[in-house]
Amino acid sequence: MKKEIERHLDCIKENAVDVISLDELTSKLEKSLTSNKPLKLKIGFDPTARDIHLGHTVLLRKLRKLQDLGHFVNLIIGDFTAKIGDPSGRSILRPVLSEDEIKDNASTYTEQAFKILDKQKTKIIFNSTWYKAMDISKFLSLLSSYTVARMLERDDFSLRMKENRPLTIVEMVYPLIQGYDSVMMDADIEFGGTDQKFNLIVGRHLQEVYGKPSQAIVTMPLLVGLDGKNKMSKSLGNYIGITEEPKSMFGKLMSISDEVMLEYFRLLTDIPLEKVKKMHPKEAKLMLAEEIVSFYYSKESGKKEKEEFEKIFSNKELPKDIPIYHASKENVDLIEVLFSQKIVLSKNEARRLLAQGGISIVEADPSKTSTVKDQTLKIPSRGLVLKLGKRKFLKIVADD
Repeated sequence: MKKEIERHLDCIKENAVDVISLDELTSKLEKSLTSNKPLKLKIGFDPTARDIHLGHTVLLRKLRKLQDLGHFVNLIIGDFTAKIGDPSGRSILRPVLSEDEIKDNASTYTEQAFKILDKQKTKIIFNSTWYKAMDISKFLSLLSSYTVARMLERDDFSLRMKENRPLTIVEMVYPLIQGYDSVMMDADIEFGGTDQKFNLIVGRHLQEVYGKPSQAIVTMPLLVGLDGKNKMSKSLGNYIGITEEPKSMFGKLMSISDEVMLEYFRLLTDIPLEKVKKMHPKEAKLMLAEEIVSFYYSKESGKKEKEEFEKIFSNKELPKDIPIYHASKENVDLIEVLFSQKIVLSKNEARRLLAQGGISIVEADPSKTSTVKDQTLKIPSRGLVLKLGKRKFLKIVADD
């Protein structure tokens, strides 16, 4: 029994930042294994955006490993808490989402989560289930379970107070509402990023208040985004969605720094870091990108994208599926073309790309390019191929 408990503990502690508390966790595991009753593992996502990105998968991968050891996951979709918006790590008030936006975002979460989690060992729970049934007296009772002084112990709250920035009562209530989810589902362990530690501790406290065993807490590192500085986030645009096209996913992974790459290997794969450190960084990065694309799509997709990437960047060959724009006149407005073809997200982005020398014409020899300097581009009768940044291409042909 002791050996089996250690095996489960090792799985839980792998890459974890906080485990609160190890003694309680050991006791829960012993009881679970003795009674052959799986532990209830809690994880929650507020559907504030449509996509799950690689940052979310750090936690999901941990839970899948514990499912493989026999435990059960309760995935809380915070359709109620999303109306408030989690203030964790935020210096400003989060915009309030509409009911339709929340439903639309939530509809994609379950399907995406099951790319990693075992569907047979997962229960999806919308936390509006119990909040819609909660009357005002129960809600006031919940609020009375925590003091303002304790709530202001939270770093981001106290900082906003000191800097005289707005902090609403609704935001202060958020940790209580998230914590009450743990009470309602009798969570044994709750998992979250390091920025969620305060909220998770509140859930633990509330379980005690309501006369239930307190949950253990496990926090995991926050995955750094593509900018190499901030945590991966849709709002910062530094993310890789797990439903992105294989080509986009592969290209983005190849753009990360060598330092960040090691963290991606550690948190997103089971490939030993000792093996990675012995490899050339470029080869290691190719292996990382192929591994992740293969997981979310197929081994064939991963291999194909690796070969395509090497052709373009090593052998200087062009990709096979370059999008084509048919120009109706000899001179085209490059900014308008790039925006209309969705090569860029905005016209300002296109202007920046042009000003920074990030747009070039690919010559007959793909290894040679010439930088485009003018917004108005003359299209020869044979057409031309543009290279935009490091990974994007567009062919423009002149219609007769």
